[in-house]
Amino acid sequence: MMFKAMAWLFLVPILLQILSVHAKVPAIIVFGDSSVDSGNNNHVGTILKGNFDPYGRDFNGGQPTGRFSNGRLPTDFISEAFGLKPAIPAYLDPSYHIMDFATGVCFASAGTGYDNATSNFLSVIPLWKELEYYKEYQKKLRDYLGNEKANAILRESLHLISLGTNDFLENYYLLPGRRSQFSVEDYQSFLVGIAGNFITELFQLGARKITVGGLPPMGCLPLERTTNIFSRRDCVERYNNVARDFNKKLQEVVVKLKKELPGIRLVLANLYDILLEIIQSPNSFGFKEASVACCATGRLEMGYMCNRFNPFTCADADKYVFWDAFHPTEKTNHIVADHVVKHFLAEFL
Repeated sequence: MMFKAMAWLFLVPILLQILSVHAKVPAIIVFGDSSVDSGNNNHVGTILKGNFDPYGRDFNGGQPTGRFSNGRLPTDFISEAFGLKPAIPAYLDPSYHIMDFATGVCFASAGTGYDNATSNFLSVIPLWKELEYYKEYQKKLRDYLGNEKANAILRESLHLISLGTNDFLENYYLLPGRRSQFSVEDYQSFLVGIAGNFITELFQLGARKITVGGLPPMGCLPLERTTNIFSRRDCVERYNNVARDFNKKLQEVVVKLKKELPGIRLVLANLYDILLEIIQSPNSFGFKEASVACCATGRLEMGYMCNRFNPFTCADADKYVFWDAFHPTEKTNHIVADHVVKHFLAEFL
């Protein structure tokens, strides 16, 4: 009896590997910023972290994992929607190993952007380094599963890219460097060019299923509304217009690459409209508040300013669209993820 039990324990990982290889999407592989970082910044020398209370207070019994929310991220919900794990592990987390990463892995780093100058500002992982970690992961996966199975997983996995907001709000409009070099239109084109090159590199490394996220209505983030004091703290329409224009340019690159890269299945997941709808009509989605966040005063705080010692943090995050002044609550993330799966990723299911 003990022999049978031991044999079964030995067979389970093998069966899971076989199922993964034959699944339509055997893994979700994530690149990007704090919108999708599941904890990589915990292991980076940066002040931009979310691995302390009250972050994660609604995650699996109250675990501050490094996710910039009270709970799960959109990518976690997307993974679950594809029949995979309910939470995607961070690649730099030493408590996980290659067998955990075989069905999903996150290389994202909060505070990063397409532009290296963005990641340099907050000492986080630049996008090129995320790609280097991906190459390292590929080698580990091939050593673990063998070339044929590993290549099949890489080919069929959904590679998800989500970043760009920091390039504008934490770089272009905050620091003088890029503004002295680029008009905002030229900077958009500069970033979109980097996005196109990154997608092409993923393709050359064997990825075939790729989705790239568009920018949100970043002028409606609580932080931006708070500083918009001369317009009664309404959304900053200038920033929203930049996001819309950027998304149009990104869509043009998607169309171009689909013609140039044979066999690629590339989709732009445009989050702008669903997020704006939630922000403009919060009651329709079961929210009470969209202009300020749950954590602390809800106007300026994120990261270390959003901590357990702040007496103003709300009791029920589900009533709020935003968790901190920059990031959505788990409830918002779930709504957005459902929308993305149904309207943009359905072809991969």
